[in-house]
Amino acid sequence: MNLQKMTLVLFVTFICFFHPESKAQKKEGSVRIASCQFPVSSNIDENARWIMEQMAEAKLKRADIVQFAECALSGYAGADWESLENFDWKKLYQCTDSIVELANKLNLWVVLGSMHRLSTGHKPHNSLYLITPDGKIADRYDKRFCTGRDLDFYTPGDHFCTFEVNGVMCGMLICYDVRFPELFREYRKLGADLIFHSFYNARKGKDAIFPKIMPVNIQAHAATNYFYIATSNSSSPESWPCHFVTPDGLIKNKL
Repeated sequence: MNLQKMTLVLFVTFICFFHPESKAQKKEGSVRIASCQFPVSSNIDENARWIMEQMAEAKLKRADIVQFAECALSGYAGADWESLENFDWKKLYQCTDSIVELANKLNLWVVLGSMHRLSTGHKPHNSLYLITPDGKIADRYDKRFCTGRDLDFYTPGDHFCTFEVNGVMCGMLICYDVRFPELFREYRKLGADLIFHSFYNARKGKDAIFPKIMPVNIQAHAATNYFYIATSNSSSPESWPCHFVTPDGLIKNKL
């Protein structure tokens, strides 16, 4: 079996707790998550093929929602793309439409990493699209905190994104956002219990720091804010895998 094509599917029952300032009653919800990884590249057609194959596999494993890495469809500027000057936006739109159509066909939620084009003269957003089971792009989270290298290619976002799946309130974050605890605190204030956090930490050297610090950061944020956190990442021999972390900060499973 090609290990790069394996899809991680986890089933967890989320228990929402009382908020002291709220009179809301406890509620229970469950959601089956497929956190997927594959070798993201500058080949948009190839990325789309991986994504749609893993969506189909996730459906067979009874997933409710499928999560992909940062820039999973578009490729990551600065790593996969040296310049976006001649980027094929038409191809990106076509492949996005195909993924949206497949989400409708499979009745799946999809958290899709990609780029969002802005008007002429403005750099695009590094984004996660929220695709609903009825084949619509319901919302979009744009990476709030960009690295210095990111800022050469991307415009930072300015808003949070929450949504509910099977009674579970969810939020989304991207990669370097992990270094800013105020984002997690705000999602807690917004009532989220599950965070989908997508990364692109691949193709690094054997002594790269990311595999050492990123899972630990995620564990700390989960425990500090009482979140479930699902992560997805691009894959390569030195990348770190998808993790699922529980509100006590323990790694429940990883790919």
